[in-house]
Amino acid sequence: MDTEIAVIGAGQSGLALGHELHRMKADFLILDAASQVGASWRDRWDSLRLFTPARYNGLPGLRFPGHPNHHPGKDEVAAYLAEYAHAFDLPLRLRTRVTALTKDDGFRLETSTGTVLAKQVVLATGPFQKPHVPLVAARLADTVVSLHSSGYRNPEQLPDGCVVVVGAGNSGVQIAAELAAHGRSVVLSGRELPRLPQRFLGADLFRWFDRLGLLEVSADSPRGQKMRTREMIIGTDLRGPVRAGLITRVGRLSAADGRRMEFEGGSGVLADAVVWATGYRTSLPWVDTAVLDDTGVPRQNQGMTGLDGLYVLGLPWMTHRASALLAGAGRDAALIASHIAARRKP
Repeated sequence: MDTEIAVIGAGQSGLALGHELHRMKADFLILDAASQVGASWRDRWDSLRLFTPARYNGLPGLRFPGHPNHHPGKDEVAAYLAEYAHAFDLPLRLRTRVTALTKDDGFRLETSTGTVLAKQVVLATGPFQKPHVPLVAARLADTVVSLHSSGYRNPEQLPDGCVVVVGAGNSGVQIAAELAAHGRSVVLSGRELPRLPQRFLGADLFRWFDRLGLLEVSADSPRGQKMRTREMIIGTDLRGPVRAGLITRVGRLSAADGRRMEFEGGSGVLADAVVWATGYRTSLPWVDTAVLDDTGVPRQNQGMTGLDGLYVLGLPWMTHRASALLAGAGRDAALIASHIAARRKP
């Protein structure tokens, strides 16, 4: 099949770009390995809610439904993305996994459903591709239930006893709080990060971010360079459950053997279950390694890679603070659409 533009990934970034290409009346196709739009959101844990109020989560041309100040759950986001694709009749090919991407005069994509030839290609696969679990996990006993946060759904999945959550970023903190609220004995491993309240002086935190221009901070500005190295916990406050003895905070994991897990600072526990909130790694084995850096992330400048006609979209801090958020998908999609339009000119 031939198309002018192939967009790989039907998440928020790929769909936002689809809207821009639709407006340009371009010939394009959006490919995704999932069986339905929004699958990556549906597959998150049951209680997950966005930090950002609905007013900031709409993509170009369609507002996010519901009260503008409510914080949508993950299924609401999935439903919204599916509706977005339907509303603009975006050309999708689902259940299609890209296995090879090569460049000659144009691009050749080998996929699980056939070959696609395109003049330009956009990698809109996002940052959450391959769950990362440290090698030390292999030293745990088979009797210890061990799963990555991508496979966590709710406390009922886990056996009674001590649950260790490894990784104290936003996902780890939220999962630890939920487990403690359900009466589980929780050990949270990782460096304690600074916390920002969800509401401040009567307004949602993201209203303040918006008013102060923090969502628009550019990646290459001095402020952006500083912000991108400082992870913050948004909203979730563990002080109560820690004081009540429901959550025990410990240092980073240093060793594991059988049920025994040891942490920096000398503490240790016998674990019955472990949730690895240890993030993701980019996995693009079908992309030319010349385009990728040492960590497998595409090298890019304003979404343009080293290959003419190949772009990326949806990476954290690609151009600004909100690049990987629903709130910033439209801005970066418009930028990539402008690159594509410039290259289309005779």
